[in-house]
Amino acid sequence: MKHIAIHVGKNGFHPNWRAYCLKNNIPFKNVDCYADNIIDQLADCDALMWHHSQNNPKDLLIAKQLLFALEHSGKVVFPDFNTNWHFDDKVAQKYLLELVQCPIPQNHVFYEKDAAIRWAKTASYPTVFKLRGGAGSFNVKLIKSFADAKSIIHKAFGRGFSNYDGFTAFKETFGHWQKGKSSKMDVLKAFLRLFIPPEFAKVAGREIGYVYFQEFIPNNDSDIRVIVIGNKAFAIKRNVRENDFRASGSGNIEYSKKYFDDKTIKTAFDIAAKLKTQCVAFDFVYKDDKPLVIEISYGYTHAAYAPCEGYWDSALNWFPGSFDSCEWMVDVVVNDIKRKKY
Repeated sequence: MKHIAIHVGKNGFHPNWRAYCLKNNIPFKNVDCYADNIIDQLADCDALMWHHSQNNPKDLLIAKQLLFALEHSGKVVFPDFNTNWHFDDKVAQKYLLELVQCPIPQNHVFYEKDAAIRWAKTASYPTVFKLRGGAGSFNVKLIKSFADAKSIIHKAFGRGFSNYDGFTAFKETFGHWQKGKSSKMDVLKAFLRLFIPPEFAKVAGREIGYVYFQEFIPNNDSDIRVIVIGNKAFAIKRNVRENDFRASGSGNIEYSKKYFDDKTIKTAFDIAAKLKTQCVAFDFVYKDDKPLVIEISYGYTHAAYAPCEGYWDSALNWFPGSFDSCEWMVDVVVNDIKRKKY
């Protein structure tokens, strides 16, 4: 096997990938995916692994394009096309999950203002408004009436929305500081971003020309996130914020296995198989005890999952103890390389 190329990023999955390769004598090399000669850097490599982020302006410009080009040429990549093309795009996820008949809430997307207004007049409220991008429940709002929906629709087909909600970010950061989960410097940075948006928001531009609503599922005081990597899965329970309905990004996480039923874990494995993903995180809420997927993603903050009590395999066998899920991603890539060669 030739080298596995790993982007030189210092955060995210990259350090864990390198450590695992060193520990297991898996040949790898660091590459700079932003460099003009990146294709030359990859000449002696079978694969590229790159944990790109929706909050990195450079990644927004080139990550998917480079990874898809390499996969098109025959190289193994992580994340690959099936895992990656819908990343940070909730509208794309709507179409995909509907096509594979995944259990999801009702979703509605409109590209014409009049059609959106007609729907809003007969819709049930509350309903959830989302922009197509954003993590940690940013760009997600509860719409309580036709008047609220009409206002959102006019804005969507008018000046549009920034990809960065500075007021919500400041409020969240200030709340975390009050609970001892962030620093005064974090609060100061969030305050300054009320006036100077982060670079990724400038690169992404304004969201305009569409509006997306998702059915609100009541009586959920948390969501369940299940992450499937290859034939393994692990999960966390995320409690909603105080006086809110959003769980993602709350920082209020529970890890005990007692919170996760086999039905939900099996549903995650079944959908991952249909999607043919290397790695996928499912966010579940429940309607009449049925798990419904509200969003998917390939990326996550892996340190937040360190307290997990164990993991499942695809036969729903439970394996207690600590693990590093980033290592499983390298195993997926190594196996993909072997399949291509033999």
